[in-house]
Amino acid sequence: MLLGAMSPGQSFILVARTAVSSSRHAALAVSFGMGVGCMIFAITALTGMYSLLSLVPWLYTALKTAGGFYLLWLAFKMFSSIQFPIMLELTPTAGLSMQKAFITGLVTQLSNPNTALVFSGIFAAVLSHKFPIYLYLLLPTIALAIDLAWYSLVAYLLSSDRPRRLYLGYSIYLDRLGGGLMAFWGGRLIVN
Repeated sequence: MLLGAMSPGQSFILVARTAVSSSRHAALAVSFGMGVGCMIFAITALTGMYSLLSLVPWLYTALKTAGGFYLLWLAFKMFSSIQFPIMLELTPTAGLSMQKAFITGLVTQLSNPNTALVFSGIFAAVLSHKFPIYLYLLLPTIALAIDLAWYSLVAYLLSSDRPRRLYLGYSIYLDRLGGGLMAFWGGRLIVN
Protein backbone atom coordinates (compact mmCIF):
# COMPACT_ATOMS: atom_id res chain seq x y z
CA MET A 1 0.00 0.00 0.00
CA LEU A 2 2.88 2.34 0.77
CA LEU A 3 4.46 1.78 -2.64
CA GLY A 4 1.10 2.47 -4.26
CA ALA A 5 0.75 5.74 -2.38
CA MET A 6 4.28 6.78 -3.26
CA SER A 7 3.94 6.07 -6.97
CA PRO A 8 3.66 9.27 -8.98
CA GLY A 9 0.20 10.09 -10.24
CA GLN A 10 -2.63 12.57 -10.11
CA SER A 11 -2.81 12.41 -6.30
CA PHE A 12 0.83 13.40 -5.89
CA ILE A 13 0.48 16.24 -8.41
CA LEU A 14 -2.60 17.60 -6.65
CA VAL A 15 -1.03 17.55 -3.18
CA ALA A 16 2.25 19.00 -4.44
CA ARG A 17 0.56 21.78 -6.39
CA THR A 18 -1.74 22.64 -3.49
CA ALA A 19 1.22 22.73 -1.09
CA VAL A 20 3.18 25.21 -3.15
CA SER A 21 0.39 27.30 -4.61
CA SER A 22 -2.09 27.53 -1.73
CA SER A 23 -1.08 26.70 1.82
CA ARG A 24 0.25 23.93 4.01
CA HIS A 25 -3.15 23.64 5.71
CA ALA A 26 -4.96 23.27 2.39
CA ALA A 27 -2.44 20.64 1.25
CA LEU A 28 -2.90 18.75 4.52
CA ALA A 29 -6.69 18.86 4.01
CA VAL A 30 -6.19 17.48 0.47
CA SER A 31 -3.97 14.78 2.00
CA PHE A 32 -6.69 13.88 4.49
CA GLY A 33 -9.22 13.66 1.63
CA MET A 34 -6.82 11.34 -0.22
CA GLY A 35 -6.49 9.17 2.88
CA VAL A 36 -10.25 8.94 3.40
CA GLY A 37 -10.69 8.05 -0.27
CA CYS A 38 -8.07 5.33 0.09
CA MET A 39 -9.86 4.02 3.18
CA ILE A 40 -13.14 3.92 1.23
CA PHE A 41 -11.44 1.91 -1.52
CA ALA A 42 -10.02 -0.50 1.05
CA ILE A 43 -13.48 -1.00 2.54
CA THR A 44 -15.07 -1.53 -0.86
CA ALA A 45 -12.32 -3.98 -1.82
CA LEU A 46 -12.89 -5.95 1.35
CA THR A 47 -16.62 -6.07 0.70
CA GLY A 48 -16.30 -7.34 -2.85
CA MET A 49 -16.00 -4.35 -5.17
CA TYR A 50 -13.77 -6.34 -7.52
CA SER A 51 -16.44 -9.02 -7.86
CA LEU A 52 -19.12 -6.41 -8.48
CA LEU A 53 -17.09 -4.64 -11.16
CA SER A 54 -16.29 -7.98 -12.80
CA LEU A 55 -19.97 -8.96 -12.87
CA VAL A 56 -21.20 -5.53 -14.03
CA PRO A 57 -18.68 -4.33 -16.63
CA TRP A 58 -20.71 -1.26 -17.59
CA LEU A 59 -20.37 0.00 -14.00
CA TYR A 60 -16.58 -0.16 -14.24
CA THR A 61 -16.75 1.63 -17.61
CA ALA A 62 -18.97 4.33 -16.12
CA LEU A 63 -16.62 4.81 -13.16
CA LYS A 64 -13.59 5.05 -15.46
CA THR A 65 -15.34 7.54 -17.74
CA ALA A 66 -16.47 9.73 -14.86
CA GLY A 67 -12.98 9.61 -13.35
CA GLY A 68 -11.47 10.49 -16.72
CA PHE A 69 -13.68 13.53 -17.12
CA TYR A 70 -12.86 14.67 -13.60
CA LEU A 71 -9.14 14.45 -14.35
CA LEU A 72 -9.68 16.39 -17.59
CA TRP A 73 -11.47 19.06 -15.55
CA LEU A 74 -8.49 19.22 -13.15
CA ALA A 75 -6.16 19.53 -16.15
CA PHE A 76 -8.27 22.38 -17.52
CA LYS A 77 -8.07 24.15 -14.15
CA MET A 78 -4.29 23.75 -14.11
CA PHE A 79 -3.92 25.07 -17.66
CA SER A 80 -6.25 28.00 -17.02
CA SER A 81 -4.29 28.99 -13.90
CA ILE A 82 -1.16 29.43 -16.03
CA GLN A 83 -2.59 32.73 -17.29
CA PHE A 84 -2.69 34.06 -13.72
CA PRO A 85 0.69 33.50 -12.04
CA ILE A 86 0.67 32.86 -8.31
CA MET A 87 1.87 35.76 -6.20
CA LEU A 88 4.11 34.61 -3.35
CA GLU A 89 2.86 37.32 -1.02
CA LEU A 90 -0.73 36.09 -1.40
CA THR A 91 0.01 32.40 -1.25
CA PRO A 92 0.02 31.67 2.52
CA THR A 93 -3.45 33.13 3.08
CA ALA A 94 -5.03 32.66 -0.33
CA GLY A 95 -6.34 29.46 -1.78
CA LEU A 96 -8.66 26.66 -0.95
CA SER A 97 -10.84 26.50 2.13
CA MET A 98 -10.19 23.45 4.27
CA GLN A 99 -13.53 21.91 3.29
CA LYS A 100 -13.00 22.46 -0.43
CA ALA A 101 -9.44 21.13 -0.19
CA PHE A 102 -10.65 17.98 1.60
CA ILE A 103 -13.41 17.40 -0.97
CA THR A 104 -10.97 17.96 -3.84
CA GLY A 105 -8.61 15.35 -2.38
CA LEU A 106 -11.43 12.90 -1.73
CA VAL A 107 -12.98 13.25 -5.19
CA THR A 108 -9.58 13.02 -6.87
CA GLN A 109 -8.83 9.79 -5.04
CA LEU A 110 -12.27 8.32 -5.71
CA SER A 111 -12.11 9.31 -9.39
CA ASN A 112 -9.41 6.71 -9.94
CA PRO A 113 -11.13 3.32 -10.24
CA ASN A 114 -7.74 1.69 -10.79
CA THR A 115 -7.07 2.23 -7.09
CA ALA A 116 -10.11 0.11 -6.28
CA LEU A 117 -8.84 -2.63 -8.54
CA VAL A 118 -5.35 -2.45 -7.03
CA PHE A 119 -6.79 -2.84 -3.53
CA SER A 120 -9.04 -5.66 -4.67
CA GLY A 121 -6.13 -7.40 -6.36
CA ILE A 122 -3.81 -7.02 -3.39
CA PHE A 123 -6.42 -8.20 -0.92
CA ALA A 124 -7.42 -11.12 -3.16
CA ALA A 125 -3.78 -12.18 -3.53
CA VAL A 126 -2.74 -11.74 0.10
CA LEU A 127 -5.85 -12.64 2.06
CA SER A 128 -7.56 -16.00 2.09
CA HIS A 129 -11.32 -16.20 1.64
CA LYS A 130 -11.59 -16.59 5.41
CA PHE A 131 -9.71 -13.95 7.32
CA PRO A 132 -10.14 -12.57 10.84
CA ILE A 133 -12.93 -10.05 11.32
CA TYR A 134 -10.53 -7.50 12.86
CA LEU A 135 -8.91 -7.09 9.42
CA TYR A 136 -12.13 -5.41 8.22
CA LEU A 137 -11.24 -2.58 10.62
CA LEU A 138 -7.46 -2.78 10.55
CA LEU A 139 -6.81 -2.76 6.78
CA PRO A 140 -8.89 0.36 5.98
CA THR A 141 -7.30 2.12 8.97
CA ILE A 142 -3.84 1.20 7.68
CA ALA A 143 -4.78 2.44 4.20
CA LEU A 144 -5.91 5.77 5.68
CA ALA A 145 -2.76 6.07 7.81
CA ILE A 146 -0.38 5.30 4.93
CA ASP A 147 -1.96 7.74 2.47
CA LEU A 148 -2.35 10.42 5.10
CA ALA A 149 1.25 10.04 6.29
CA TRP A 150 2.76 10.03 2.80
CA TYR A 151 0.77 12.94 1.40
CA SER A 152 1.16 14.94 4.63
CA LEU A 153 4.91 14.55 4.31
CA VAL A 154 4.72 15.75 0.70
CA ALA A 155 2.50 18.66 1.76
CA TYR A 156 4.81 19.64 4.60
CA LEU A 157 8.02 19.46 2.56
CA LEU A 158 6.68 21.24 -0.53
CA SER A 159 4.94 24.00 1.40
CA SER A 160 8.25 25.07 2.95
CA ASP A 161 9.71 28.35 1.72
CA ARG A 162 12.52 27.09 -0.54
CA PRO A 163 10.52 24.46 -2.48
CA ARG A 164 7.66 26.94 -2.79
CA ARG A 165 9.94 29.63 -4.27
CA LEU A 166 11.51 27.08 -6.61
CA TYR A 167 8.07 25.99 -7.77
CA LEU A 168 6.91 29.55 -8.28
CA GLY A 169 9.96 30.23 -10.43
CA TYR A 170 9.02 27.38 -12.75
CA SER A 171 5.27 27.31 -12.14
CA ILE A 172 4.27 27.89 -15.77
CA TYR A 173 6.28 24.87 -16.93
CA LEU A 174 5.34 22.68 -13.97
CA ASP A 175 1.64 23.53 -14.36
CA ARG A 176 1.82 22.69 -18.06
CA LEU A 177 3.50 19.39 -17.25
CA GLY A 178 1.05 18.61 -14.42
CA GLY A 179 -1.97 19.64 -16.52
CA GLY A 180 -0.67 17.58 -19.42
CA LEU A 181 -0.25 14.51 -17.22
CA MET A 182 -3.74 14.97 -15.74
CA ALA A 183 -5.19 15.30 -19.25
CA PHE A 184 -3.24 12.22 -20.38
CA TRP A 185 -4.48 10.11 -17.45
CA GLY A 186 -8.04 11.39 -17.86
CA GLY A 187 -8.04 10.72 -21.59
CA ARG A 188 -6.53 7.28 -21.07
CA LEU A 189 -9.25 6.37 -18.58
CA ILE A 190 -11.95 7.47 -21.02
CA VAL A 191 -10.44 5.78 -24.08
CA ASN A 192 -9.60 2.53 -22.30
